[in-house]
Amino acid sequence: MATRNVQHMTPRAIKGWYLVHKWTSLVCTIFLLLLCVTGLPLIFYHEIDHLIGNAIEPPELPGVTARADLDAIVETAKARRPNEVVQLLVNDEDDPVWWVRFGETAAAEEVSTLSMFDARTGAFLHDYPVNQGVMPILWRLHVDMFAGLPGSLFLGAMGLVFLAAIISGVVLYAPFMRKLPFGSIRWERSPRTRWLDLHNLLGIVTVMWALVVGVTGSINTLANPIFQQWQATELAEMIAANQGLSSDPVQGSVAQAIQAAQSVDPDWELFFLAFPGNPFAGSHHYTAFMRGETPLTSKLLKPVLIDAQTGQVADSRDLPWYVTALLLSQPLHFGDYGGLPLKIIWAFLDIITIIVLGSGLYLWKKKSAASIEDRVSSAMEQEDVFGLSASSRESIL
Repeated sequence: MATRNVQHMTPRAIKGWYLVHKWTSLVCTIFLLLLCVTGLPLIFYHEIDHLIGNAIEPPELPGVTARADLDAIVETAKARRPNEVVQLLVNDEDDPVWWVRFGETAAAEEVSTLSMFDARTGAFLHDYPVNQGVMPILWRLHVDMFAGLPGSLFLGAMGLVFLAAIISGVVLYAPFMRKLPFGSIRWERSPRTRWLDLHNLLGIVTVMWALVVGVTGSINTLANPIFQQWQATELAEMIAANQGLSSDPVQGSVAQAIQAAQSVDPDWELFFLAFPGNPFAGSHHYTAFMRGETPLTSKLLKPVLIDAQTGQVADSRDLPWYVTALLLSQPLHFGDYGGLPLKIIWAFLDIITIIVLGSGLYLWKKKSAASIEDRVSSAMEQEDVFGLSASSRESIL
């Protein structure tokens, strides 16, 4: 019934939806092209890092199952960077390595060094080249266009405009294509008509993917405000409930802190450990962010607050719904749920979306360049397709 009502919309309604689709598309297309072009290599960020040598594979050690002392790894890392402060200890999901993140201070936003250590032997392996090469540039363009939070929020707004363009395009698809077989392209017509048919076909085929990526992308632009809200509310409450410690914080055993965090839920493993003074931890606490082992729970996090002096669990809470929504949207946006096969599918759909956006600009340019008489003539040629009277078509054009 709903489809039938869409197909029999009045010319005025069709014109209204056409104007919505036209102007929302024009407003966001350039920025969506930027996001699609920069997002394409970002889908394969991990693979490209290994290909160009930014990331390396740990050596093969057949039969070695033991794990190195984490406290020794941290001490080695500190000795290599005496003028920097350890912020995070990150457990690599794919390889038997630990990453140690440094900053100029514990609370510094910028990473100064990212060091890689073998989780089996404790040996130093590699310093990741932070903010070097083209990939970080593509990342910043994709995330905030080098404009910080305002740029990120602006791209989020463009994502919402894109959703309006998608919805209006779907609404227009039924009445404008109701007398053509699905997927047909009128090769015998003018180049503009062929591109119109291709634009409509590719747009409707990728509509669900575009909706998913558009929604998750808009959510991801709120990452900083979302985590800041969590830090200012629930994390602050967890820390405040465990005050009364000495004024001079003493960092105890990292391994003991992680072991205590794992005792909270043995089915979850450490993703990263925030050190005292980091925005994700209190001045006297470690915060262990644990993740599950299933495809879904591996994308979720559970924070465990640990007394940095005693190594005992001080508090543990599930993250609020808005942080969970962010964590689930981030890997879905880049196709990180299904390994390389899903990434390839994501890349293919991204390329199709680039074609849809580019063809939309081409159609707009051609229509703007055409005379009124040409447009009316073209509309009269397609009377059997649109099912509209000549006067109605002229009002739309």
